[in-house]
Amino acid sequence: MGQEQQPGRRTVLGAAAVLGAAGTGAVALGGGTAQAAARPSARTDGGGQGHRSLPTPAVVAHRGASGYRPEHTLGSYQLALDMGADVIEQDLVPTKDGHLVCRHENDITATTDVADHPEFASRKTTKTVDGVKFTGWFTEDFTLKELKTLRAKERIPKQRQHNTLYDGRWEVPSFEEVLQWADKQGRRRGRPVWLHIETKHPTYFRKLGLGLEKPLAKLLRRYGRHEAQAPNFLQSFEPSSIQQLGKLVECPRVVLLSGPTSRPWDFVEAGDPRTVADLVKPEGLKWIAGFAQGIGPTLDLIIPRKQDGSLGEETTLVRDAHAHKLVLHPYTMRNENTFLPADFRKGDDPNAYGDAFGAFKRYFETGIDGLFSDNCDTALLAAADFRADH
Repeated sequence: MGQEQQPGRRTVLGAAAVLGAAGTGAVALGGGTAQAAARPSARTDGGGQGHRSLPTPAVVAHRGASGYRPEHTLGSYQLALDMGADVIEQDLVPTKDGHLVCRHENDITATTDVADHPEFASRKTTKTVDGVKFTGWFTEDFTLKELKTLRAKERIPKQRQHNTLYDGRWEVPSFEEVLQWADKQGRRRGRPVWLHIETKHPTYFRKLGLGLEKPLAKLLRRYGRHEAQAPNFLQSFEPSSIQQLGKLVECPRVVLLSGPTSRPWDFVEAGDPRTVADLVKPEGLKWIAGFAQGIGPTLDLIIPRKQDGSLGEETTLVRDAHAHKLVLHPYTMRNENTFLPADFRKGDDPNAYGDAFGAFKRYFETGIDGLFSDNCDTALLAAADFRADH
């Protein structure tokens, strides 16, 4: 079925990007403080297969279409959807008054204009989050109403100067606003909008009395996204957060995995000596499969980079994870040279695009089930090419 549809899909991708640019203007309704919730949608994938109904490899829009719009904004999410992304990611952090908002980090210094607001100057502070010190402004020191006075901006303006055109255009969205947006877009399109939802620093926030899991589960239930076939994944770098969510909702859950020598922060807090290198061994994957349906490893755990930055030999992680019936959604592909493996870079400009299609092909050939990308239009074309050839 997929191969027959690919030519049509590829033809419209360019037009979808144009539509996305126009479509982002239509999401202003989600920009204000959340109004009464839209009618919740309990629709699943329609086929009763949940995440198994997604195309393989699936394209996950990393923080939305973050290669083209400031990340975690309704503009970024809308453009990703208009481009045809299979799944769209949200990272969740709490506000002082317990609302969940979409930011990659609770430190909002680089992703909002908070530094330009003199009324919040006194809230600049230094905190230690998961063992790392940060100085800036943090969501847990703001109410949702206060956060709504800020505007989002491009996080890495030196690499993505073109994204700065959209600085100040969108607010920081609450997760409930995203659910309302997804519900409306799903009804408009006649199919659900898939989401990939991450709990950020759950142990840190739990200690502040701002636990993420119960408020997240409550919202998922309110919008009919809590069942096993629901059109969303839940993800976290802390396995205990995934375990807690598994007691509250039934939707598919994914354990994120960083570098091999790192330890999940909940392991550090609990004195668990295991590292990611232990978790990607067959016995570690068996343990994860006891409470999760997938893993989200860094791409270097799939194909490590050699000392010169080029790709080395593939590991057995894909095969081993599939043996335990775990899906793999590794992260993150970006088109710019600075982020690509050395053997796929072009020219000397670190911010210019390299051979992203070549890199996608190499990763897809490992048998992964999906991949996070900042440039979902590129990823979709690469996935279509791959499916056509296989």
